[in-house]
Amino acid sequence: MSETKFDLIVIGAGPGGYVAAIRAAQLGLKTAIIEREHLGGICLNWGCIPTKALLRTSEIKHYLDNAADFGLSVKEVGFDLKKVVARSRKVAGQLNTGVKGLLKKNKVTTIMGEAKLKGKGKITVKADGKTTELQAKDIILATGARARELPHLKADGKLVWTYKHAMTPEVMPKSLLVVGSGAIGVEFASFYRDMGAEVTIIEMMDRVLPVEDEDVSAFAKKQFEKQGMKIVLGASVEKIDTKSECVTAHIKGKDGKTTQLTVDRMILAIGITGNVENLGLEEAGVKVDRGHVVADEWGRTGVDGIWAIGDISGPPWLAHKASHEGVIAVEKIAGVKGLHPMKKDLIPGCTYARPQVASVGLTEKQAKEAGHKVKVGKFPFIGNGKAIALGEPEGFIKTVFDEKTGELLGAHMIGAEVTELIQGYAVAKSLETTEAELMHTIFPHPTLSEMMHESVLDAYDRAIHY
Repeated sequence: MSETKFDLIVIGAGPGGYVAAIRAAQLGLKTAIIEREHLGGICLNWGCIPTKALLRTSEIKHYLDNAADFGLSVKEVGFDLKKVVARSRKVAGQLNTGVKGLLKKNKVTTIMGEAKLKGKGKITVKADGKTTELQAKDIILATGARARELPHLKADGKLVWTYKHAMTPEVMPKSLLVVGSGAIGVEFASFYRDMGAEVTIIEMMDRVLPVEDEDVSAFAKKQFEKQGMKIVLGASVEKIDTKSECVTAHIKGKDGKTTQLTVDRMILAIGITGNVENLGLEEAGVKVDRGHVVADEWGRTGVDGIWAIGDISGPPWLAHKASHEGVIAVEKIAGVKGLHPMKKDLIPGCTYARPQVASVGLTEKQAKEAGHKVKVGKFPFIGNGKAIALGEPEGFIKTVFDEKTGELLGAHMIGAEVTELIQGYAVAKSLETTEAELMHTIFPHPTLSEMMHESVLDAYDRAIHY
């Protein structure tokens, strides 16, 4: 390693880190990025992207299983699990290579190794048994997070899985228990259910997808149960017993009684915790709270020259949030004028289960708790011609407005392709659009996006098609 002095060093090459490094290079900063495992981080290698490849496979299988609904005849639907997993890994590998190429194209120095803070503007990097000291005026921490475990709930990689194990199964389980019904939990529940497994979801809260609008949660539960999933709410797994080829969960229900459930495999989807260990944070004076680095809306940690972005800096744990934070932090470092700090109410969230879920801004309940008098619009998929033609009539779009100002406070969707539709409302919120502009926007026909228009109209008793 010939160069040891940089303007900026980024620790971690996930969607926050590599985007920050590229933006820094574009702004003329001499930049290095350090990654201990995979370029692209968890997202590209073990999260966002490969899971979507798996879900695409299960989606196609679902359509083939229901081919008769479209006038098609399919005699038998089977699958080769090794090839299903191999395709997912190939997609991840392709994007990993792409990130490497982007960093090289932008002249970012890429270093594979393990980094640690060592005094103001200094870090050490361990690689291939050697330790090198690097210097930079600014350092961005972008080390991401990992699956959370509890003392009585630990993954062994064989019977009890985290998301990483669930992406590379050696056998397809006949029965599966998913602990946690957030985005990760229900995505894997959807994949394995559509591939033929009997799936049970255990959730401590009183509804699935607890961060979503209550109407969305209720609809999702009905759809999952319609698909044959068993949903147990207000319950927790108190302990587990493992045997050679099965695991038994001791489940405490809301009534306080404990029951047992034996399944082939179990997935722990009970949250994530930041990768804050062995970074020298305490010695550097960086504050850590509940497994995450404390940082402000610009990514500043309170220690001069040290910044934190992405999952390590707390929720929401989303790749696009990390990328945007990376750009904000770098542009703040570079002195770019006219910057806007991170506003979390503008971050859309997406869940790629079947049905898909997407949202941005406040839920109806949150808006009311914040003191808003609201107008709420809702439009069902069954009222949309494109949805019916696609054979996807289940779902709805919900919009929440401030009654006095017409401000779009939040939007919530469940149904086919809503993860693509939500960006329309995200743009509207960023532009501080009111109901008037949305009402006067012309939506193409026939499209699913027309439901977005109708939901706005419905909030003001003007819906046309339902």
